[in-house]
Amino acid sequence: MKIRTLLFICCTTLMVSAVSAKDPEGKDTPKQTIHIVKMDKRVSELMADRVTIRKDMGLKELAEINARVDETLADKESLLFPADELYGSNWDTRWVDPFRGGSKVDMPDSCAIDCSTFVLPIDTMTRVTSKYGPRRRRMHKGIDLKVQVGDTIRAAFDGKVRIRNFERRGYGNYLVVRHPNGLETVYGHLSKSLVDVNDIVRAGDPIALGGNTGRSTGSHLHFETRFLGQAINPADIIDFENSVPHQDTYVFHNIKINGRKSNIYTSSSDQMVYHRVKSGDTLGKIARMYGTTVNELCRLNGIKSTSMLRLGQSIRCSAGRSSSVAAKTEAKPATEKAATTVAKVTKTTTVEAVTPVASLTGNAPANQDTEAVYHRIKSGDTLGALASKYGTTVSKLCEMNGISKTTVLKLGRSIRCK
Repeated sequence: MKIRTLLFICCTTLMVSAVSAKDPEGKDTPKQTIHIVKMDKRVSELMADRVTIRKDMGLKELAEINARVDETLADKESLLFPADELYGSNWDTRWVDPFRGGSKVDMPDSCAIDCSTFVLPIDTMTRVTSKYGPRRRRMHKGIDLKVQVGDTIRAAFDGKVRIRNFERRGYGNYLVVRHPNGLETVYGHLSKSLVDVNDIVRAGDPIALGGNTGRSTGSHLHFETRFLGQAINPADIIDFENSVPHQDTYVFHNIKINGRKSNIYTSSSDQMVYHRVKSGDTLGKIARMYGTTVNELCRLNGIKSTSMLRLGQSIRCSAGRSSSVAAKTEAKPATEKAATTVAKVTKTTTVEAVTPVASLTGNAPANQDTEAVYHRIKSGDTLGALASKYGTTVSKLCEMNGISKTTVLKLGRSIRCK
């Protein structure tokens, strides 16, 4: 009897437990199972997102690596074949002017020269002992910097050595280095050369020792800057007082006389620059030549990056200044000798100056007005560039504005220039 009673109680307890496990409607509610399924789904989504993010990051890093590799390869190529688009395959190792032997040179309408990486070729304090220009019965095509015999001479820009030679009645021991920016620099009267022809050098690398060889009356460095074989006043490019370029980029313009190219170049960063399309030109090549981008060229010319370039088409390569301010210049020679005239463009005045060689920029003429002239600082402005632009000196700018040569110029600040 007792056993039956115990069995009955156990069965009743089990039935009550089963009924209590059901919801009021009599259906099972596996809540825990639903939560686990949802949790698994969220975890899967998060894992998938993580994989996608890591994949995107990997692609981005790979693209950056490829870009760096491409940049490195382009840099190496530009040093192996410096300014090849300007000089072509002309690599004469005899003459300072690479086209002296009669080689044909295709003079561009204009060309942008990147001077931002310039390094002063001497370590000592800058002292100019002889300027560029006529000297007695000949032309002094460079600038002389005081050095002692044995002082280190450095490369002014990245480049490749084109000439290492000796000239008893001229340069003495000298080097010529061609640079990817289109310039060539000449270093004369050296006591010893530390590099050889076809050596690649970086800006600031030691390339020679100062000396007193050749046609020289005392130890100094004869330093020249040339563009397509033509000597250009180094002081037009470099502010030797402060040992920095006047501007990071100079744009050379081929002056036209009577509608024909004169092969004489002048520079003005305020002028609009145009390039006439030749065979083999692409937007990318033109952008590199003028220090801009393909997108900027497309914006200036209202074209697409896929647009076909026609031979002879004029492509605008810089924004230039406002047409209401810009002064149009045209060189008009008065005599047959005026083929060497260079038109120099200032902010509001056109000046013609006669010089036997190419020139970059001239000093602005003195302002006839008594009113003060102010300049609002823009990105890239330096005291040297402002002094050159307004025809004054860095010392006078500092005196007028109560600043020193090392003062940081803040964007938007007004600087009195006259």
